[in-house]
Amino acid sequence: MSLLDLFTSGEHKKAKTYFAALVKLAFADGALEPVELKFLKKMALKLDIEDAEFTKILEYPDRYPIDPPLDYNDRIEQLFYFTGIIFVSHEITPDEEKVIEKLAVSLGFPVKNAKSVTDEAIRLFHKKSNLDEFSKGIKVVNAI
Repeated sequence: MSLLDLFTSGEHKKAKTYFAALVKLAFADGALEPVELKFLKKMALKLDIEDAEFTKILEYPDRYPIDPPLDYNDRIEQLFYFTGIIFVSHEITPDEEKVIEKLAVSLGFPVKNAKSVTDEAIRLFHKKSNLDEFSKGIKVVNAI
C-alpha cells in the first residue's frame, strides 16, 4: 500500500465518522424525516460514501465514533454542519439540543463551555448566519 493510499483511506475514515455523526443528529428526535434523508444522501455524495457504506452507517451509526479535528477552525466548521442538519427540518427539539451539546464535547470543545457553545450555535442558525459569522460567534463564547 502506497503512502497515498494510506492518506486516502484515512480521509475516507474521517468522512465516514463525520457522516455517522450527521446520521446520529438526524435520528436525535427518534425519526428520520424525508427532508433529513435527502440531506444525508446529498452529504453522502459529497463525502464519497458508497451505497453499501451509506446503508451500514444508517443502521449502525454508533460504530463510527467521532475523530475530532486538531484544528480549532475545523472543529467550528464541523459544529456548523452538525447544527445545520438539525435546521433542515426548521425546528429543534430539546433532545436535538442535547445531541449538539454532546457533539460539541466530542469535537473537543470544553465540557464547561459546551452549553454556551450549543446555545450560540442555535442562536446563530436562527439568524441564518454563514460559516464566517458562525465561527466568529463561537469564538466569542469559547475563546481559546
